[in-house]
Amino acid sequence: MLSAPNTSVQIQMSSSEIRPFVIDQFSFVKGVSELARRDDDLAGVLNTYGRPPLWVREPGFPTLVYIILEQQVSLASAKAAFGRLNAAVRPLTPHKFLKLSDADLLRIGFSRQKTLYTRLLAESLSRRQFDLRYLHELHDDAARKMLTAFKGIGNWTADIYLLSALRRPDIWPVGDLALAAAVQEVKHLRKRPSPERLEKLSQPWRPYRAVAARLFWHAYLSKRGHNSATISL
Repeated sequence: MLSAPNTSVQIQMSSSEIRPFVIDQFSFVKGVSELARRDDDLAGVLNTYGRPPLWVREPGFPTLVYIILEQQVSLASAKAAFGRLNAAVRPLTPHKFLKLSDADLLRIGFSRQKTLYTRLLAESLSRRQFDLRYLHELHDDAARKMLTAFKGIGNWTADIYLLSALRRPDIWPVGDLALAAAVQEVKHLRKRPSPERLEKLSQPWRPYRAVAARLFWHAYLSKRGHNSATISL
């Protein structure tokens, strides 16, 4: 059984600590303009497709389960499975989630591995061994480390949660395949960049890399005829 991360250090914050910055619509618009000024290719995305949505999600257990469902599947199939989950469990709390059997979760669309991952997370939260609200007080690296202590939550899952639910401005999910494909297209690269190459390419966009990611995703989706405003990351 997975043990929850030790949160005793993180929640004993001193009054001098600064709460991590959360991006809002105003700072998002500022970030888009700044990136377009710095980077001609991103300015081209803005001119061609307009400003992307901010794409935010509600922090908490349901969103983290949704992101786990999105691991290595299409957005459409994850959305369908999450819709079935919400129809089966209202409200979607860790305690109610644990009442579902493995057979129930299989019918909803959970694989065996994702059933294990989400059960471990729900058990830790329902027993109050861990509280997702602690993450709001932690800076990016500490929050990522705490999330990835759970089995089945890797860097990609943690990064998408930090970017979309906690609205951190400088998260750059190098493990995201759509982001890599978008960077290849927008930056006119010969091949899809590796995570290491993506990390190097992203340095000029600090401290707005989460804004840059939204611009790249916006280009990727728009080029393929999707309405970016209706898609949740």
